[in-house]
Amino acid sequence: MIKAEQISIFLENRAGRLEEVTRVLAEAGINIRALSLADTSDFGILRLIVSDHEKAKVALKEHGFTVGRNAVVAVEVPDSPGGLHSMLQMLCNGGINVEYMYAFVHQCEHSAVIIVRFDRTDQAIELLQKNNINIIPGDKLYKI
Repeated sequence: MIKAEQISIFLENRAGRLEEVTRVLAEAGINIRALSLADTSDFGILRLIVSDHEKAKVALKEHGFTVGRNAVVAVEVPDSPGGLHSMLQMLCNGGINVEYMYAFVHQCEHSAVIIVRFDRTDQAIELLQKNNINIIPGDKLYKI
């Protein structure tokens, strides 16, 4: 399984909501591996890579959270000036749009790990592999 599963939680923009999510996950024994939080004045979207996305989704829904799931790709990019740019340029030249991205909490040797959501995920994976960009499979990602 080359794609990774990400869960998205819709949160009201009010004090304590983020703490509630982390409490539910902690009580369920779920480890957060990467996260991104974007907000507006009324609500936020918390995107997470977790150790067990099915268990997390069930636990969060039981506590009244609205939870979605998306396929994302974990890509290793050189941890040097221009490392991210070269990958993005290759994707741009291939007509692939990056919808959003965020960094992973773990560094692999001389590479940074970036979580990416594409408009055309399968085509992006094909292009990345063709250009020898290392993709961390979802099942390995959850265990890093």
